[in-house]
Amino acid sequence: MIETAGRPSHAGTPWVTWTVLAVCGAVFLIGPVSGLNPAYGTGPGLLSAQTDYFARWGVVPQELLHGSPWALCTPLTALFVHGNWLHLLGNMLFLYVFGAMTEAHLGRAAFLCCYLLTGYLALFGYAAVHAHSERTLVGASGAISGVLGAFLYLFPRARVTSLFPFLFFLPLRFPAWAVLLFWFALQWLATGTDAGRPGVAYLAHVVGFALGFGYAWGLRTPAARVKDAARSTEGDKPT
Repeated sequence: MIETAGRPSHAGTPWVTWTVLAVCGAVFLIGPVSGLNPAYGTGPGLLSAQTDYFARWGVVPQELLHGSPWALCTPLTALFVHGNWLHLLGNMLFLYVFGAMTEAHLGRAAFLCCYLLTGYLALFGYAAVHAHSERTLVGASGAISGVLGAFLYLFPRARVTSLFPFLFFLPLRFPAWAVLLFWFALQWLATGTDAGRPGVAYLAHVVGFALGFGYAWGLRTPAARVKDAARSTEGDKPT
């Protein structure tokens, strides 16, 4: 579990962050994966519905690069589809923690663009590397990785509280740059498993994170970058 030390006092309501959280939650609840929608039935019928659901709204690399025009839309639709409860809650936790401060400093329109653009390109980048893969990719992880990358640029010295299982879940506070670069290194090291058995598409995380950092850097003017450097310490202040 990770949480920041608070948002800057000038920040307004993070409408984009809250909207994405709500849409992802609603899509999951009404879909066949949650198991809460009786319209999809149970047993074999439910499993078939889930398979069809992922195939329609998720990204299949082989189809994205060589399929119909609709396949080009799936990197966007896949951002709002999740494979199970743990997948959904894990992604939404990271968005909840890091999204509000990032949205406050980029602005709502720029933050939404960052989220959708990095998410799309993260999935497309994975597909380009694994062009013949028939694995279906779903989830907001690539977009949220983009948010993490943008957060790292904007608030490198913000204090982040982390719970590490191998340290008996003791809450420890570290600079954001240390936590996020450690996370990025783990994703990078794990990319070797992407071409094997089904699981997490780590390369999409790496691509999304790098794009998010570059997006935040490129969007800011030199003067704004000076202000960002000053604001990066705001997470150290008590709230």
